[in-house]
Amino acid sequence: MASSCYEKLKLFKSKYPACVTWFRLKKHCEIIDKHLNPNEIIKFVVAGQLDNDTFSFFNTGVMVITSERLIIAQNRLLVGYKFSSITPDLYNDMQVDCGLFWGTLCIDTVKEKIYLSNLDKKSLPEIETNVTLFMQEAKKMYKSDNES
Repeated sequence: MASSCYEKLKLFKSKYPACVTWFRLKKHCEIIDKHLNPNEIIKFVVAGQLDNDTFSFFNTGVMVITSERLIIAQNRLLVGYKFSSITPDLYNDMQVDCGLFWGTLCIDTVKEKIYLSNLDKKSLPEIETNVTLFMQEAKKMYKSDNES
């Protein structure tokens, strides 16, 4: 049975086929599934290159918006995987750059900047909207929880 992460990623890829992603997408999604919290729900999935290099085509990873956080995962080719979790309290802002063929998303956190590049430039508004709406709502909840 395919994971809900992979199924949602296939829908995204069919909608935006110009995103540069290569094989192993199912493996990247398995990392996401492995790290989901028990009641966490996947809301949005996107795949691209996990760097800021326009000519990078072999660094594919998956970014997921869940009900609790942003998750970025990449199954490494030989051994292990890379996993990042961005909770609303660590999120600073986001920058979207649209080029001639592809776009890049830069998520600025308290500790680092995370890039997702070689995205279909038609997908950029949808990705930005999903990240922004999630963070706006989550930060409201985070603030109200901390005030209690």
